[in-house]
Amino acid sequence: MSPFRASAPFTGEWRHFRFELVDGVAVVTFARPDKLNALTLDVYADLRDLVAELPHRGDVRVLVITGEGRGFCSGGDVNEIIGALQSMDQRNLLDFARLTGSVVKGMRECPLPIVAAVNGVAAGAGAVIALAADIRLMARSARFAFLFTRVGLAGADMGSAYLLPRVVGLGRATEILMLGEDGSAERAADIGLATQVVDDGELVERAAALARRLAKGPAFAHETTKVLLSRELDMPLGASIELEAFAQAFLMKSADHAEFFRAFTEGREPRWTGR
Repeated sequence: MSPFRASAPFTGEWRHFRFELVDGVAVVTFARPDKLNALTLDVYADLRDLVAELPHRGDVRVLVITGEGRGFCSGGDVNEIIGALQSMDQRNLLDFARLTGSVVKGMRECPLPIVAAVNGVAAGAGAVIALAADIRLMARSARFAFLFTRVGLAGADMGSAYLLPRVVGLGRATEILMLGEDGSAERAADIGLATQVVDDGELVERAAALARRLAKGPAFAHETTKVLLSRELDMPLGASIELEAFAQAFLMKSADHAEFFRAFTEGREPRWTGR
C-alpha cells in the first residue's frame, strides 16, 4: 500500500459490477447479462472510482475487464440513461458526458496494465471502454460497434476520436466513427484494434494466462512503460527521448533491475518484487 494515499479507506465492496482479486490480478465483470451488460450511471461512477483506487492498494498488478454472458458491454442503458437524458438541461448533460469521459481518462491514467477480454458485443460506450484498455483479447464471435452517429450523436465520444486514430490510423478511425458500422473480431484484428482473436471457449483462460504473466512480471517496469506510452502520444521526439532517458536512469536503480542482474549471473529466473 502506498504511504502517500489519502486517509479514506479502500472500498470493501463494489456493488454495480463483480470484482475479484487473486494473486495480483483484479477482474471486473459487468454483470447485467440480461441487458448485454448495459451501463448505468452507477456502473460508470464505480468504474471511474475503481481505476483511481486500484494503483494505491499495493496488491493489484493488472486489471482485467470482461462481461458476463453473451455481451462485453452494449453501451449506456437505453431506459436508465438515454431516456433520462431527454429531460436534462445542458448543465446536467455536460456533467453526464464528463462522467463517462472520466472513466476513459482514468483508465489511461491508471498505471496498471488493463486487459479487455471482449466476450461478445462491445457497442457504444462499451467499445470505447475496450479501446481504452492496453490490450484487447477478442472472442471470435465478438463484435465492435462505435455506433454513436447511428443514434444521432457525434462519433467522437468519451475520447474515441483521440484514441482510435492512434490505434488504427486516422483513415480507418474516420470510417469507423463516421459510419458507425459493426466490425467483426477478424476485422478488428486486421486493423490493429484487437490485439488477439481467440476461440470463444478459450477467451477466459487466455485472458487469465496473460494477466498472470503480467502480474508475475516486473510491475514497476510495466507501469512505467504504460505511463510513457500515454504521455508521449502528444510529445515531440526530442522531449520523448529525454523523458525516456530519465525514466531508464531511474529504473536502473530499481530493485527489479538489480534482481535481473543477480538472477542472470546465478543462472536462474528473476524474482520480481515490483520495486
